[in-house]
Amino acid sequence: MPAETTPPPPQNFWGDLPEAEYYTSQGVRNAKAYFDTPHGKIFNQSFIPLHLPVKGTVFMTHGYGSDSGWLFQRICIEFATWGYAVFAADLLGHGRSVGIRCYVGDMEKVASASLAYFVSVRRSDAYKHLPAFLFGESLGGAATMIMYFQSEPDTWTGLIFSAPLFVIPEAMKPSKVRLFLYGLLFGAADTWAMMPDNKMVGKAIRDPEKLKIIAGNPRRYTGPPRVGTMREVARVTEYIQNNFNKVTVPFLTAHGTADGVTCPTGSQMLNEKAASTDKTLKMYEGMYHSLIQGEADENANIVLGDMRAWIDERVERYGPKM
Repeated sequence: MPAETTPPPPQNFWGDLPEAEYYTSQGVRNAKAYFDTPHGKIFNQSFIPLHLPVKGTVFMTHGYGSDSGWLFQRICIEFATWGYAVFAADLLGHGRSVGIRCYVGDMEKVASASLAYFVSVRRSDAYKHLPAFLFGESLGGAATMIMYFQSEPDTWTGLIFSAPLFVIPEAMKPSKVRLFLYGLLFGAADTWAMMPDNKMVGKAIRDPEKLKIIAGNPRRYTGPPRVGTMREVARVTEYIQNNFNKVTVPFLTAHGTADGVTCPTGSQMLNEKAASTDKTLKMYEGMYHSLIQGEADENANIVLGDMRAWIDERVERYGPKM
């Protein structure tokens, strides 16, 4: 008998259904493109409701080692089914954007590249009259906060953070000695993938079945963290902590109490120090880092329900009055 062969993994997390059919079945229209920025070309996607009027726009940024596709787009699709036009971009060095894989040596440039695309859409004739929100997950939460700091004051209606990287847990912090020694090489080691990853995935995904799906993402970065990325993460998180008081727009922050990748205290600090008068903090007891992609559906749906209630209320409160 001929030896059994293992079938190739599906190109998409939902299986072999053609993309157009899948998105139609979800009630959204998807489009993919590239956008030229001053810092390099980035890949982007849009998710537009098929059967609902668009009541607002949401600009989403994924986390470390991920991309705007695979399971992250489940968040994008969910928001689109609520009546939001959703736009997502792969960070520089991630997914299908240009750059050294998972190298974030300058967060200001990484954030600026995504922001250039987001603002081009936000200011377009089709959407400039609608409420607009930035959404960031994990490392994407840090990038989102930098985008907010880089933006003109009237750009964003509000911010949504899912387990944002504002404070690094002690177990995840890069060794200062190691960073110092690599620093003696005058930048030559910045792109080296030499830093311990401290079993990051196991601390992020709680549901074992979803972990299997996430592991199948062909664009997921699985190598060790790069020296410059960890150096920059340490710098940026300290910078963000020192500038929480500059946040003035409404925001929602969601965090699991059992998150081992990003510290829940970072979300609490934002809630305490931000100058915003409209701020909401949701802490989910026992949940891990990946609140939507990595939790069982019943838990993920609780988080999504809270996000929907929050954004719908802000659109009603701050959106254009017809």
